[in-house]
Amino acid sequence: MIIEAIRRSLMGVALGSMFTFIILTIVNFTDTDASVSQIWFYMLWSLVLGIYFGLSSFVFEDNEWSYLKQTCIHFIMSIAVYFFIALFITKWIPFSLIAILVSCIVFIFIYAIFWTGYYLYYKKVEKTLNASLKKKK
Repeated sequence: MIIEAIRRSLMGVALGSMFTFIILTIVNFTDTDASVSQIWFYMLWSLVLGIYFGLSSFVFEDNEWSYLKQTCIHFIMSIAVYFFIALFITKWIPFSLIAILVSCIVFIFIYAIFWTGYYLYYKKVEKTLNASLKKKK
């Protein structure tokens, strides 16, 4: 369990680093001024979010919850953690109704893309396993 948590945390750090690199590339090519301490601070919280998303996948482990319950719990936790960090700690999102609504819509859209991707992937794995079992019979 501890090894798996470390593995998922490292995967989250990797994804957080990729997103940070993309943002730094945009900042670099748009000649936006940013101090090293500001970049360090934002990267730290990007990595914290990556670790969170890596560890939060434990919600989808084998348990007695339905897929709907797992998804709802994961979504609520994820949006709460993200908005807490983005609104109050890093101030990535301005504290205005329009900015919060747009950010919420973008978050839901990205979450839906990832959820759909994982759903389709595991459906394909399920079909492959079922076909493999039928061949063995």
